[in-house]
Amino acid sequence: MRIVGWMCIVLGIIGFTSSVMAVETGMCRLLSISSSEKLILVSQIPSKHKYLLDASSAKITVNGKPAEFKELDVFSIIQVKFELRKSTKSGVELDGSAKEIKVNPSENQNSVK
Repeated sequence: MRIVGWMCIVLGIIGFTSSVMAVETGMCRLLSISSSEKLILVSQIPSKHKYLLDASSAKITVNGKPAEFKELDVFSIIQVKFELRKSTKSGVELDGSAKEIKVNPSENQNSVK
């Protein structure tokens, strides 16, 4: 009986921590880029929710190959994995931080800025 009780506690803790982190992944429209602070403003495509994200530590790939932050400027549709957490950077209120940014150029051919 003790093992069942401990298992319930562990599963409860895991469920609580996974809901608190609020990591989201999805296709987004890239609305704006701040190169100096490495911030991006994105809008989720189906819901149109807008998020201002810190992308300074994001892993960026274009067509499966590592890329620089400044290369994002030519794309309008990106796939972003981000964590929602309110914070401040250089006096700007942020909605979260981007963990991973993927770009598939074939999806962007008709929507280049």
